[in-house]
Amino acid sequence: MLENSYIMVTIILLINIVYVSFFTIRMILTLKGQRYLAASLSMIEVVVYVVGLGLVLENLNEIQNLIAYAVGYGLGVIVGMKIEEKLALGYITVNVITKETDNDLPKLLRDKGYGVTDWLAQGLEGDRQAMQILTPRKYELKLYATIKELDPRAFIIAYEPKTIHGGFWVKAVKKGKLK
Repeated sequence: MLENSYIMVTIILLINIVYVSFFTIRMILTLKGQRYLAASLSMIEVVVYVVGLGLVLENLNEIQNLIAYAVGYGLGVIVGMKIEEKLALGYITVNVITKETDNDLPKLLRDKGYGVTDWLAQGLEGDRQAMQILTPRKYELKLYATIKELDPRAFIIAYEPKTIHGGFWVKAVKKGKLK
């Protein structure tokens, strides 16, 4: 079966897509502190890697195998990133600054289940309302859409917090109570 060069190229391509997807997900799990899950995934990853590399090294005289390995690596990065986007692990903190100091934006966001801390801020052009919002990453795009719907001119910046401790809202999020 492996004598056919088309089958060999396809197998090498698929193996490398799987390997690099696992690699990408393992790295993200490691960064998110999921060390045991990352370690378990790495055992599968290394087996797939050795099999794929072995096929290429056994047939180094076939340039198409090396090309399939490289293309599979690139596609694996894309597939791994897409999988991570779907998993959306962790939380984000979104800072919002709006000119609308008399609106109900914080209350509306709280009513939707987001953790919002707000305060009056001073900007170059006068008073502003500043908000800091914590949400699971899986709700990130929905949060942006909600903010833009309520205030299309709001300034939004987001980042991933490394550590979260305390607060009443964290317990509710961990129990999955965000609306």
